[in-house]
Amino acid sequence: MEHNVTLPSTLGELRGSEYRMRSVREELRDNLVSALRAGRTLFPGLVGYQDTVVPQIQNALLAGQDIIFLGERGQAKSRLIRALTSLLDEQIPVVRGSEVHDHPYSPISRHGRDLVAELGELTPIDWIGREKRFAEKLATPDTSIADLIGEVDPIRVAEGRYLADELTIHYGLLPRVNRGIFAINELPDLAERIQVGLLNIMEERDVQIRGFQVRLDLDLLVVATANPEDYTNRGRIITPLKDRFGAQIRTHYPRTAEQEADIMEQERTSFDGLGVELHVPAYMRELVAEISQLARRTSQVNQRSGVSVRLSISNFESLLANALRRAIVLQEGTAVPRVSDLTAMAASTSGKLELESWDDGEEQVVLLKLIRTAVVNVFRRHFSVSEFAPLVGRFEQGLSLETGEMIPAERYQLMTSDVPEMKRILADLDEPNQSGSVAAALELVLEGLHLSKRLNKTVMDGTTVYNS
Repeated sequence: MEHNVTLPSTLGELRGSEYRMRSVREELRDNLVSALRAGRTLFPGLVGYQDTVVPQIQNALLAGQDIIFLGERGQAKSRLIRALTSLLDEQIPVVRGSEVHDHPYSPISRHGRDLVAELGELTPIDWIGREKRFAEKLATPDTSIADLIGEVDPIRVAEGRYLADELTIHYGLLPRVNRGIFAINELPDLAERIQVGLLNIMEERDVQIRGFQVRLDLDLLVVATANPEDYTNRGRIITPLKDRFGAQIRTHYPRTAEQEADIMEQERTSFDGLGVELHVPAYMRELVAEISQLARRTSQVNQRSGVSVRLSISNFESLLANALRRAIVLQEGTAVPRVSDLTAMAASTSGKLELESWDDGEEQVVLLKLIRTAVVNVFRRHFSVSEFAPLVGRFEQGLSLETGEMIPAERYQLMTSDVPEMKRILADLDEPNQSGSVAAALELVLEGLHLSKRLNKTVMDGTTVYNS
């Protein structure tokens, strides 16, 4: 219904309006079709899924199917589910006072049926928004039938009602999100008997609560998530429940470093109000993304557990934070992250990489190896080693340059008198000729040449000296 139109407040007014009763699957399908015809971008912000996962979601919704998303941690499965609510109507009518969002035309609860029978066309109705039509539950081994479906309320029994009276039931999450979307994360962690209860409510529309059989003709779209390892190999899902999900959609990590970098920029914490301008070179974003991309391909990292995109986001935030800290301490107006800031990612990486080996200190060794490989990969995408032959020659004649995370950017600017290639380097990286950008670009080139075995490097007291 339109916002500027007075919404019907009774059943009679609703019947006299243009409102049409639809199931939640019809509603989602109709709104999806309208969005597709209008050419609107569905689920904006889900980078890298528009050509892979999103079309499969559209097909599932057009077919009216329950969905399970299979994917490792950090693949935006929860965000995908929450994005589905954008296809719900802005508001729908419910019988006033109904715990289960009873449709005024066809109430399913005892309260709703009794009220409509008593008041008829004068039955009062309320309008609820999308936010009340979505419920999300993290499956845990101690999740109970009471949590999902309901339990007898002892207070209502004490008031004199019989146990067999439907009005004694305190409804759980599923009935309370009737006419909406119910999401359950990590489905394999549900105990088998709870899976049976979930199957009954999805398939048979009835359930037993304390021996009392209640028929709840719920109108729901059920969406679940699971790790493929748990879902497909360990037999932790009862077969009938697995069969109930019409669509099984495989999520994935960003396919390219560019997509990963876009997600990092989109999701990172904002650093506003610090009195320091933050400039992030594109190649530094590329570097952080490359580290995660490499981690997903190295045998030292447990690939069954996965490497979450949250690793990239946290590492990016740590990199920027270190650059900001330097600018604040040195009283510089602009913070520009450098290669020497990459060591700050140790804290944000710790605990996020599940290694095949549990040797003490192995995590830092793996991170250092990933950083070195990422730096040389990014360096070689932008430059060839051969183009720096004149610079390497000057090092062979005795040139020595010192870098470090706490060395002021202006000192790097002074170094450029020995590096006449600096203007071309900045142009190739599409960076301005400013001290912070000069410092970052110079560090990339020096470390790239070192990793390409053209320069030696000596690390001491927080600084690095490059020489022949």
